[in-house]
Amino acid sequence: MIWYIVIAIVIIIAVLLLSLMTINKGYAYKHTIDPLPSEENETENNEEEK
Repeated sequence: MIWYIVIAIVIIIAVLLLSLMTINKGYAYKHTIDPLPSEENETENNEEEK
């Protein structure tokens, strides 16, 4: 019976460590955004629509 408790505690610790590693990796991710289109592209698009 004691072995079941030991195995359960080991599994719980492993899941906790993996969860913490995943969270830390997610927070360390550098998010990037696409640059805004330049004004030249906007004027070209407006001229084409006319």
